[in-house]
Amino acid sequence: MKKAIIAMSGGVDSGVAAFLMKEKGYDCIGATMKLHDSPLVYDEKSCCTAEDIEDARSVASKLGMPYYVFNFKDEFDKKVISKFIDTYEKGGTPNPCIDCNRYLKFEQLMTRMNELGCDCIVTGHYAFVEEKDGRFYLKKGIDPKKDQSYVLYSLTQEQLSHIIFPLGDYTKDEIREIAKREELVVANKRESQDICFVPDGDYAAFIEGYTNKKYPAGSFVDLNGNVLGEHGGIIKYTIGQRKGLGVAAGKPVYVIKKDLEKNEVILGSNEDLFTKELTADDFNWIIEKPAGEIKCKAKTRYNMTEQPCTVRAEGDSVKVTFDAPQRAITSGQAVVLYDGDYVLGGGTII
Repeated sequence: MKKAIIAMSGGVDSGVAAFLMKEKGYDCIGATMKLHDSPLVYDEKSCCTAEDIEDARSVASKLGMPYYVFNFKDEFDKKVISKFIDTYEKGGTPNPCIDCNRYLKFEQLMTRMNELGCDCIVTGHYAFVEEKDGRFYLKKGIDPKKDQSYVLYSLTQEQLSHIIFPLGDYTKDEIREIAKREELVVANKRESQDICFVPDGDYAAFIEGYTNKKYPAGSFVDLNGNVLGEHGGIIKYTIGQRKGLGVAAGKPVYVIKKDLEKNEVILGSNEDLFTKELTADDFNWIIEKPAGEIKCKAKTRYNMTEQPCTVRAEGDSVKVTFDAPQRAITSGQAVVLYDGDYVLGGGTII
């Protein structure tokens, strides 16, 4: 009998993933990653809380599975939180969920998979792994509203060979129906929506509290360098932001870019946010790295529709040229390449 370790967040998706693997005849072990200290008051927008752990434990018990909680707080601090802060301080906008998948779920937890003698790791992501001619490919889940292939682009061939995503065949509604039918405690649980370690969404306050630093005020300026007002600290603003600027410009203005040396936030019109090119580094190819230019589609945000582009690999980086200008391409975010339902690879926009 094959043995699987199930990454259990305490939500409905991972709970049903565990059930489906048991139905397939796997010997299953449930595991939750303890990543940070839980808030004193339960917040349904967050995840990784004490209540989430108890919900995961309850599902594992109902399914007759051994269950473990692994303390990965030190690794999470080094690999996710520190990078999150560093990216903001350098003017970018990070995506900590991608880093958590990369460094914790599919690195640290996979190490535990081997230690426990398991054959595979299972998560509640909506995606597929497909093997073809000795190579492993990452594909979109069938539910376009829930497809999570974008946040999984960093998976290696070795990792993909040991991963099962049992929810790729299902819609979210179907998963909830299974949870209700099997009377899992997580059946009606709402999804977490915010960064798990910043449940109130105030990432700037989190950074200031975590680093014990104050980020100085500076100037809002237009593209010609004219001062439009004063900003409250450069980490508080993201590319494309319109709300909360407090600038009376007589017309809508948006954050176009940030000048760290001058401590200035540059504002402009919506049209100023559009560009056709980007460069991404730390690029992971799931397919074999192409020798020349390729035509494919790409997206630079989780919820956007992929857009046609031309891509050229340049060492560990790629240059992406879109057929049409794209709005608010942002340093620190991910660009992920697609060929139909297949993920070609992805990297961090610089």
